[in-house]
Amino acid sequence: MSWKLVFSIEFINDVAVSVGIFLLFLILRKIFSKYVIALLIKVIRKTHNAFFSYIFLSFEKPIQWLFILLGIYVSVWYFPYLDQRHVLFIKLIKSSIIFLVGWGLYNFSSSSTLLFAKLNERFNFEVDEILIPFLSKVLRVIIVIISFSGIAEEFNYNVIGFVGGLGLGGLAFALAAKDAIGNLFGGVIIVTEKPFTIGDWILTPSVEGTVETITFRSTRIRTFAQALVTVPNAKLANETITNWSEMGKRRIVFNLSVTYETSKDKLEDVMKQIEYMLKNHPEIHQDTIVVKFDKYGIDGLDIYVYFFTKTTVWKEFLKVKEEINFEIMNILDNEGVSLAIPNRKLYVNSNSEETQSETYLRNSQDSI
Repeated sequence: MSWKLVFSIEFINDVAVSVGIFLLFLILRKIFSKYVIALLIKVIRKTHNAFFSYIFLSFEKPIQWLFILLGIYVSVWYFPYLDQRHVLFIKLIKSSIIFLVGWGLYNFSSSSTLLFAKLNERFNFEVDEILIPFLSKVLRVIIVIISFSGIAEEFNYNVIGFVGGLGLGGLAFALAAKDAIGNLFGGVIIVTEKPFTIGDWILTPSVEGTVETITFRSTRIRTFAQALVTVPNAKLANETITNWSEMGKRRIVFNLSVTYETSKDKLEDVMKQIEYMLKNHPEIHQDTIVVKFDKYGIDGLDIYVYFFTKTTVWKEFLKVKEEINFEIMNILDNEGVSLAIPNRKLYVNSNSEETQSETYLRNSQDSI
């Protein structure tokens, strides 16, 4: 048997063994992903520890690829015609491991809400709802930068020199990205000063609605017409913001005008009943209730009514306001007191004979 034939047989055997080793790792990967991880997650869920289940779910894909990486390494190590100690091969393996670890941490950083909840539960470390998405994104950026730096260092690339090189074009970059930087700092101002949070009803000169999302660049606000408005953080941070959700109570104020035919006793009785009704209404704030005879109006006697509702929710506020209006109507009807209707008298002189005609111009009364 010639040496060429022996060489061919040995080569085929080595290739077959290397391929078999790689296929074995593929089978182990399948078994691990289908049974081992599922079993571990099942056991952890029985212990009601969601934190570790999130860890396993975050690293599930990277671990599966780690089996492929190990299969390649062991196959090359067994195959005699490839040098597993080659510098480039070692660098590729190490870079792949760094990438897989970074991938798992990147996935886990999306579960930062759970992480902060655990921190708050253990150390009373309170994190605002606005801050959580920001911190999650910051963690992801840091993980990407560290992973990229680690891979670059493996290939002997000077990361510090690269960063320094960016400084040469820093001025041009800053001018090109000034709007993005302004939005970023606007977002930081919104997070630190907290003029509003997610879910708040706010009013600005440019938009009114409910805050849905706050990102590095912009804030998304859902208007009452169900349109989604995206406002750059730089603009929003420089605007006057009214946060209606921070109201502890909501004001109702109006003048109730009754006819001049109403007697003093009737007027006092009506005011007492209105005040009593407001003080006994479950949805009216009891700190400030004012029902006073205010002035002699042009068309009637004006009663000043001033109070607050406990609710600040717009629909509930309107419902309470409607109930109060109906109650006042009942009080006026029961006492036989009429609302003053605006009217005018017109006097006309004709043929030296003075005649008087009276014209009533009735205007629809504004709703209370």
